[in-house]
Amino acid sequence: MGQAGHEGGREGEAMDVRDAPARVTEHVAAFNAAVRSGEWTAFADRFAPDATMTFVGVPAGPFSGRAEIARAYASQPPSDTMAVQSVSSTGPIDTVRFTWTAGGTGGMQLTWQSGLVARLEVSFGPLQD
Repeated sequence: MGQAGHEGGREGEAMDVRDAPARVTEHVAAFNAAVRSGEWTAFADRFAPDATMTFVGVPAGPFSGRAEIARAYASQPPSDTMAVQSVSSTGPIDTVRFTWTAGGTGGMQLTWQSGLVARLEVSFGPLQD
């Protein structure tokens, strides 16, 4: 899988990582900081009070509400950071392909509401085009 590589991606079209929306790069930076520090409270505050978080292909969740999401991260914290490979955005939805620093790939779909994550779906495994 390669990066799309075009400037200023159009809505719904994959963008080069340099063109990723700030909300995505900030979310990933906050996630990586939480992995390194072990402090998940500030990261969980990025979620709406009634947010949902689901995982595809792993036996975890679903989690509903910021408090439950915070407990999930605190009780089973991720141990690896991620690097964004590409982003496709349509309105309030960002679809992100990433690689784990220690190896492996995945994707996440973030739905935003008033600057907060309203819905997060994370999948693991090979990235599909």
